[in-house]
Amino acid sequence: MNAPSFSALHLKVACSNCNLRELCLPIGLSLAEVDKLEELVATRKRIKRGDSLFRAGDRFESLYAVRLGFLKSTVVSADGREQVTGFHMAGELVGMDGISNEQHSCDTVALEDTEVCVIPYDRIEEVATSVPALRSHFHKVMSREIVREHGVMLLLGSMHAEERLAAFLLNLSQRFEARGYSRSEFVLRMTRAEIGSFLGLKLETVSRALSRFATDGLIEVNQKHVRIVDPEGLRAIMTGQGSQSEPR
Repeated sequence: MNAPSFSALHLKVACSNCNLRELCLPIGLSLAEVDKLEELVATRKRIKRGDSLFRAGDRFESLYAVRLGFLKSTVVSADGREQVTGFHMAGELVGMDGISNEQHSCDTVALEDTEVCVIPYDRIEEVATSVPALRSHFHKVMSREIVREHGVMLLLGSMHAEERLAAFLLNLSQRFEARGYSRSEFVLRMTRAEIGSFLGLKLETVSRALSRFATDGLIEVNQKHVRIVDPEGLRAIMTGQGSQSEPR
């Protein structure tokens, strides 16, 4: 018999022992409630870099808690252009786009080898009736997603290019710190073109802004490795108090 492929491998899960428990599950659950959640999250799934977790039009069946790795979500416009709509890292839930119409509205692809916990949605609804904290938690997660989308709209609608990029870097910094990693040094898993697509900027604008940040001593950049040297300087740019470049 052939060994199962990397992308198809499923593993048993133990939420109580997961170091991301406080990020993707409600805080303060009893042992009995954690047991119910461990029954809910029955498998893990591995996705190789470049492979999709799901595609637009796929039937919606599950939500996915990112355990390891990094993903991007994209939509395709009427004229065939791909637009990045989000980046997802460990401790975040993916797949909520499919809840309303029972099918996914975007493609979600792994930017590096990734592992997710598979959470069947019909079982979420069952468990939520006996674990009220879970229902409240998912409401908070969905609310956080709405707030995130509003933040993206603000980036695209009112900020200049350097303000958008400064906000993006600071947001990544905060997200890495919440997961126990360094807030000042991290690796960009996405390309500059993907950053530009997400921020509504051209590739050359992203590259030029990163170079300017480096020249001004705000960051150090070595290919995909970024070190934030002056977070307050980036924050000043984000709030419109620093230098600005062309809008796009």
